[in-house]
Amino acid sequence: MGLEKLKLIVFDLDYTLWPFWVDTHVNPPFKKEPSGTITDSLGTKVTCYPQVPEVLKNLHEEGYILAVASRTSEIKGARQLIQLFGWDKYFKYKEIFPGKKVTHFNNIKSQSGLEFDEMIFFDDEMRNIHDINDLGVVSIFVEKGVSKAVIEEGKRQFSEKRK
Repeated sequence: MGLEKLKLIVFDLDYTLWPFWVDTHVNPPFKKEPSGTITDSLGTKVTCYPQVPEVLKNLHEEGYILAVASRTSEIKGARQLIQLFGWDKYFKYKEIFPGKKVTHFNNIKSQSGLEFDEMIFFDDEMRNIHDINDLGVVSIFVEKGVSKAVIEEGKRQFSEKRK
């Protein structure tokens, strides 16, 4: 099957799990309204891509280890949104700081004890896809946010490349 070696799934944040750049398009700090709506400091509603909560829940329940690798300079705001969206319970590793994604991945590899060929990565920027592909991680370009279809295609590509 090929997926038996897939253990860790890593996601970028901006334009991968949510449809904005957390350091420029929204205004931290964020808060959750009594209605459950998340807003920024100006009262603007902040949402993730529609299928992301279900995707993260399902992957977690399937036993995959989940991680975040984000180059944002808005570290506190990104971490706050992960918490407000209720995703803290899913992400074992959170590498959120400016710099190269290669550094994020080396940190995740070191912390997890897993090899790059046991990981898959989803991101919306081709430069990151190229950099992480060069490490040996199957890297999937995300054009319109993470969805069930994007995950299934990623798993298919992982299986094909690991045959």
